[in-house]
Amino acid sequence: MAQPEHQLPVDLFIDLDRSGPVPLYHQVAKRLEQAIYEEILPSGARLENEVALGQRLGISRPTIRRAIQELVDKGLLVRRRGVGTQVVHGKVHRNVDLTSLFEDLQRTGQKPETRILSAETEPANETVVEALGVEVGSDVLHIKRLRSADGAPIAILDNILPADFIDLEIEALQSHALYQLLRARGVTLRVAKQKIGAREATATEGELLAVRKGGALLTMDRTAFDSSGRAIEYGQHVYRPELYQFEITVVDR
Repeated sequence: MAQPEHQLPVDLFIDLDRSGPVPLYHQVAKRLEQAIYEEILPSGARLENEVALGQRLGISRPTIRRAIQELVDKGLLVRRRGVGTQVVHGKVHRNVDLTSLFEDLQRTGQKPETRILSAETEPANETVVEALGVEVGSDVLHIKRLRSADGAPIAILDNILPADFIDLEIEALQSHALYQLLRARGVTLRVAKQKIGAREATATEGELLAVRKGGALLTMDRTAFDSSGRAIEYGQHVYRPELYQFEITVVDR
C-alpha cells in the first residue's frame, strides 16, 4: 500500500527570491534538500504531486519538476511508477567499526545493491606489499564495486586480497558483503587499521557516483587483519559526502 503524500510546510519556502539571480528551481531544490537532511521529509516519504505543490507555492509546474529532477539526479529522490516521487534515504551513519557498508545498509533498513566494476588477478605492487605483507609481484585478487542503496550510488569500493582468495566467488558479491563471504570461508576478522580523509572526484568517479568532476568525496583506506594477525584485505574506498558520514566515539583514558 502506497504511503500518503507528505505535504511540506509553506514556511520552508517563504524566503524564496523570485526576482534574484539564482534560478527559482535551484532555490526550491535546495529547500527540498534541506527538508531531507533535517528529516522533515523522512526516508521513504512520498512527495505531494508537482501540480499540488506548485499551486500551494505559487510556482509553475515546470519549475517544480526541474527542482525535483535536480534531487533525482543527486540520488536523494526517486520516481517510482504508480507510486510517485519518494525520498530515497537519509545520510548513512557509520560507526568506525569492523563492519562492511553492505551490512551497515542492511542494519538501517536500506536495500544495498552492488555492481561489479572489475575483478582480476594481478601482481602485487609496492603499496599492496606494504599493506598485505605479500611478496612483490605475487598474485592478488583486485575487486572494484559500485555500492548503491535504494537506487542511489553511495560508494566505490576497491579491495585487494592475497592469493588464498583468488577463487572467491565474484558473483556472490552482488548479493553478499565481502566480509560475509570471508567469514563463510572461516576467516575471523579481528582488527583493522584505517585512515579517513577527503579528496576531489575523478571524471570516472563522478560519472559512477553522480557527482561533478572535482566534487568532494570522503575516502577510507583500510587494512583488515584476522585473529592470527595476518592481513586479509586492503581497501581504498570513496563515498559521497552528502549521503554518508563516519561516526567516532572518543573517550578519555
